[in-house]
Amino acid sequence: MKKILLLYLFVIAQSLAVNATERMYVVGFSILPSDSLPQVLAPSSADILKSRMKQKAQIKFASHLLPETLQEWKKRKEEIRAEIFANSGLNVDHDLDLDLRETATIQMDGYVIKNIYFQTQPGVYATANLFVPDGKGPFPAVVNMHGHWKEAKGAENIQSVAHSLAKNGYVCLSMDAFGAGERATTHMDFEYHGSNLGASLMNIGETLLGVQVVDNMRAVDLLSSLPYVDAENIGATGASGGGNQTMWFAAMDERVKAAMPVVSVGTFESAVMGSNCVCELLPGGLSFTETSGVLALYAPRALKMCNHNKDSNVTFYPSEMLRSYHNAKPIFEQYEAEEKISYELFDLEHGYWPEDREAMLGWFDLHLKGIGDGSARKEIPFEVLPFEELMVFPKGQRDPMVVGVAEYAKAKGQKLRKSYIEKTFLEQELVLEDLTSLLKIKASPLVKKVHQFSPDGTWDRLALESSENLLTPLLIKKPSHSGLGYVLLATAAGKQKIPQERMDTWTEKGYGIVIAELSGTGEAASAEDQKVDYLTPFHTLARARLWLGETMMGQWVGELAMVSKFMKEEYAAQNLIFDGEKEAGLAGLFLAATNKGVYESLTLRNTPISYLFDNREGVDYFSLAIHVPKFLQWGDVSLAAGLTGLPITFARPVTMSGEPIPSNKEMEWQDEFASIRTLLKTKGNVIFEF
Repeated sequence: MKKILLLYLFVIAQSLAVNATERMYVVGFSILPSDSLPQVLAPSSADILKSRMKQKAQIKFASHLLPETLQEWKKRKEEIRAEIFANSGLNVDHDLDLDLRETATIQMDGYVIKNIYFQTQPGVYATANLFVPDGKGPFPAVVNMHGHWKEAKGAENIQSVAHSLAKNGYVCLSMDAFGAGERATTHMDFEYHGSNLGASLMNIGETLLGVQVVDNMRAVDLLSSLPYVDAENIGATGASGGGNQTMWFAAMDERVKAAMPVVSVGTFESAVMGSNCVCELLPGGLSFTETSGVLALYAPRALKMCNHNKDSNVTFYPSEMLRSYHNAKPIFEQYEAEEKISYELFDLEHGYWPEDREAMLGWFDLHLKGIGDGSARKEIPFEVLPFEELMVFPKGQRDPMVVGVAEYAKAKGQKLRKSYIEKTFLEQELVLEDLTSLLKIKASPLVKKVHQFSPDGTWDRLALESSENLLTPLLIKKPSHSGLGYVLLATAAGKQKIPQERMDTWTEKGYGIVIAELSGTGEAASAEDQKVDYLTPFHTLARARLWLGETMMGQWVGELAMVSKFMKEEYAAQNLIFDGEKEAGLAGLFLAATNKGVYESLTLRNTPISYLFDNREGVDYFSLAIHVPKFLQWGDVSLAAGLTGLPITFARPVTMSGEPIPSNKEMEWQDEFASIRTLLKTKGNVIFEF
């Protein structure tokens, strides 16, 4: 009995240790969060944040009116193209050697399938299947793109498109999207590339959308190089995420003569507060155009959209597609090419079904072969293969030149880090200006109204209503001695996750405490952001802000500035210390870097010491809120720290995957932070607590 009891106690202890560890880390040891802090706002309040973000998107949609004359449009067209290039990080080298390699050939009835891989960027190879009709050609060709199906290019509804095209005299190239299929981190370990993993590309100045566009442009390069392909008649199609690829790449590559995106075209507005993949995100997209502007780039080339009445994703609703269609059509009319833009609705669920394929055949026959009237054409029966037969490499035997998102982001990040570390001159004013621009910081929100509620014990309960029409809940505990000032506590997980011991440590020293719940956290969260369980926190909200030309970090910087100013003016908190956890810690650091004199010192807990991508396994340690497009092109965390001129404590500093920095690396990091301060000619110091 005694042994059983001891065993039971051991299991319980282990369970508690694991749970505590998962909840919170402070300087290497685990402590439990508080579960007793009072609420500020009324329970079951409306989703204010969602409503505000949707309202912003609605205003943007209404303001993106396309020009009424062809001359004006041609100017606007180039402006939109330039913005897409700049915001997506799109950079394609059409002269780069394709280095086409073939690993297998499968003879089918009337056509052959070649399992191939080829170079899309220097040292980056894409895996693909090339479907080639029997005969000499030249044949029209189609780039066929997949969505978020586990088998990628080998998924039944994707390969069905290719089989059908080949049966009808088209060359078809089906390629694994970057980070999917055989291009996952580990070969044939199917992974979702569309959350934090894909978002990591933004920190190096690229996007998953942009890399995919480059891949598909290079697919056109490949098709155009083949002697049996009619390079003047190339089309593009795909469904869901593949339809999104179709829309963007074919809009940007005028070599594509006809395109048909399926269950993918909607509005940018509907994507705001939608939980779609980051491969469907263009940072800042809504700041300069709408989906209609992208569709208009096709004119006077041929574009047909197929949407489904039973689609469950709001972004792909036929009603959203029709809004974009009607706004883009006048541009086609200006070219006297109104017959080149079309749509068709099917009473189907999400997917690429036989009805879509038959519509596709009719559309491509008209615009790539010059036959028929564009109406649906009956398919010729074909055989679908097991996806394993379409694999370019046997499982686990992939050529090392085929890299996934993780390797790519790490390699490019290392190059940027090396360039940054080797700098011998930094102009403080310029780097500060660039950081403000990267974070998308404008004027800090103002306090429009203070909502004060009855105190709860020693806590004052307030909510600041901002000029942005958002509420920031505050809990304030006065210091035991007015001269000591306040500590501002912030976390991306809400106030209930702040360890009681952390608060006790500060109050025992006599400091007052102010706890601010930033937008998207705690009582200021949006239920819409937490709706999809398998996505990381802030996936939906961070995507929304990026669409609008904002960042979560920049938003939090503004809110912290508002709270800090309020505390100084209304609570005489002239001595204000910042204590922030994880992503919120970075927000405090960025505020101190861009606004001198706000804080006396900073304590940053479990905060990344660098934005360098380091480990696929821990990619979700931080949420989507952390990403700042082009951050590593600007510098790194040490540069932001240097700009503050403050004493900073990194308590349990970590990598971007949450790996603790080993203590034997302290001098290496101290040297980096010190050298940056020297270049900036700023004061301050850094303490690392491992």
